[in-house]
Amino acid sequence: PFPTTGMTGGEIEVLGYRGMKEYEISFDEFEVPASNLLGETEGMGFRHLMATFESARIQTAARAIGVGQNAFELGLKYALDREQFGRAIFEFPRVANKLVMMAAELIGVRQLTYYSARQKDSGKRCDLEAGMAKLLGARVAWAAADNAVQIHGGNGFALEYPVSRVLQDARILNIFEGAGEVQAMVIARRLVEKGN
Repeated sequence: PFPTTGMTGGEIEVLGYRGMKEYEISFDEFEVPASNLLGETEGMGFRHLMATFESARIQTAARAIGVGQNAFELGLKYALDREQFGRAIFEFPRVANKLVMMAAELIGVRQLTYYSARQKDSGKRCDLEAGMAKLLGARVAWAAADNAVQIHGGNGFALEYPVSRVLQDARILNIFEGAGEVQAMVIARRLVEKGN
């Protein structure tokens, strides 16, 4: 049930990221009182929405780091616990190398995200850095989740293992707050504008 007349819709079932609900909403003869006008002046709502993108992209980068860190921790635990040929699979270079790259990539994107957040907190423009943190964070989270599933082998594809859900959760990060392709175009324009 929606709180007011003129709104209809319902929840959309999604592949992953189930903690954040998705809804389809339709408006039919829905009226917004003038006192609720976003931007205080008609036609300014979009400008106010655009002003939220830096923060939203920093937040998405932070969420991506959390998903990637979870994937890393699950992969590391499994690699240390799972034995093949009388030793932990962590001792096999291809497994250890996957974990090393996960750790290194997570540190890098975490630092870029911290930098973006500090810029934002200082009132400085950071759309370039926030966009890069979001784009890279989403890619790092997906790679970490994919590698953690690979470390688990067939078990990683089983729903009983939490790593399968982490893979599902990682997928949306490259879509919301600007799809990766769109994010890359925005970054490219800013690079030219900034003269880097």
